[in-house]
Amino acid sequence: MSKHLKNISVVATATVVSRVLGLVREILIAAVFGTGVLASAFVSAFTLPNLFRRLLGEGALTAAFVPTMSHELEHKSHAGAFDLVTKVASWLFVITVGLVAVAMLVFANAAALLRLAGNFGLEPDAVQRLLLGADLAVILFPYMVFVCLAAAFSAACQVLGRFTEPALSPIWLNFAIIGALGLGGWLAWGNASRMNLLCVGVLVGGFLQMAVPATVLWKQGWRPRLDLRPDERVSEIVRLMAPTVIGSAIYLINISVSRLIGLSLNDHAVSVLNLATRVMELPIGVFAAAIATVIFPLISRHAARSDWAALGEDYHKGLRLVMIINVPAALGLALLSEPITRLLFQRGAFHAADTMLMTPILAVYALGLPFLSFTMLALRGFYALKDTATPVRAAGLSFVVNLVLSIVLMHWFSTVGLAVASNLAVLAQAWFLQTRLSRKQPALGFTPLLPSLGKILLASVLMGAVVWGGTYFTGQLALSPKARDLIMVAGLIPAACAVYGALLWTLKIEGREEVAALLGQLRAKLQRS
Repeated sequence: MSKHLKNISVVATATVVSRVLGLVREILIAAVFGTGVLASAFVSAFTLPNLFRRLLGEGALTAAFVPTMSHELEHKSHAGAFDLVTKVASWLFVITVGLVAVAMLVFANAAALLRLAGNFGLEPDAVQRLLLGADLAVILFPYMVFVCLAAAFSAACQVLGRFTEPALSPIWLNFAIIGALGLGGWLAWGNASRMNLLCVGVLVGGFLQMAVPATVLWKQGWRPRLDLRPDERVSEIVRLMAPTVIGSAIYLINISVSRLIGLSLNDHAVSVLNLATRVMELPIGVFAAAIATVIFPLISRHAARSDWAALGEDYHKGLRLVMIINVPAALGLALLSEPITRLLFQRGAFHAADTMLMTPILAVYALGLPFLSFTMLALRGFYALKDTATPVRAAGLSFVVNLVLSIVLMHWFSTVGLAVASNLAVLAQAWFLQTRLSRKQPALGFTPLLPSLGKILLASVLMGAVVWGGTYFTGQLALSPKARDLIMVAGLIPAACAVYGALLWTLKIEGREEVAALLGQLRAKLQRS
């Protein structure tokens, strides 16, 4: 397991860089555009190609491609695996180019389509917001081609045991966007021109995202070419993808409906929800996604060998790591949501009123973090078993819960209601997935993790008490608001991590021997060097 912990640490380290840069890009976007209609329109337009990425790339394709390529490597050869990469990339390129062309045509004629539909009875301001989002979507949709191919190439790299480069590839998107924002500011352009430049930055970044993992495969011996000939392995991937595409389509509709509800609710909802999601994604991206990235190829190999004991053991180790990290992260993020928001975003066009809008939303989203992280790994359990149908039913359940609760709760709690609805939908999805996974393969049941969960909850509550006490004490200091925020964030978070780690160690959390062995290996290497 120490080898897998090393891979997780490598992916986490690479991912933390990209997530931090992603947060920086969101801070800059908020500083330039605030949370007004232009920022909300960009978020809505950028969401669409990203959702198709989940539909055709990271979600459906990865779920079907990783087990199939793992089987190819396990029973055949690297040459056969590379041939499979070529065929998958060829079909993905042709399909995404066609979809992009259709989408650009539809959005370019959005005004006429809305008129035919009687503008859906929306107010003129809401119609203008939708049309602005459609204009930006025309520019941004080609990003889908790059990012879907990037997902396929990254999945192939992970099967080959190359985790660092795929984890680093999003960095290029963030660099491109940050560079575009900086160039727009340096040229002192107006907001409309800056927004167009930002969209160009997205396209440049998407190309770089694709090129980085493709270069890794090139160095491994793969050579790109267009190959659309029929192949049994591709047919198997398509069969496995079909249910997941439906599930991803449900997810796409779910998020799109939420964005449209937010866009019709007020000028700020979509932008504020997006910023809160970005902050929450930092612990998810650094740890939960890193764990899922490393564990998925591993449990897929166990499933290919029908080694159910090893499959269950590694699945439980992955889930335990997810809970160890994300349960306290959720509590800490909720308690520190106001100083974190103020410290990160309150500058430029992002005002104190925006902080007050975002703080409760971030706190609500944070409390859903453990369930979202849990879902990421539970889905990998089904995909490793080549069951892509059950996740579709889970996605359908999540969609219904989110849609109904969004419509109900937004009337009572406005934008916060949308965040609550999203959390409850994820909770329902996590419960559904784990109960079905336990029935399908008893080795993947949750019962062995209950002792660990008890220790994690106890340590997290005690850590939360330390954070709450620290925020109360810091709030009494005669310092400027920024200084107090900095102490709360930069001081309390490391202190809380130390307290939490000491408590887990004292409680003898399961798996600590493996961590101790890994630390011993690192110390030995340092002494030899």
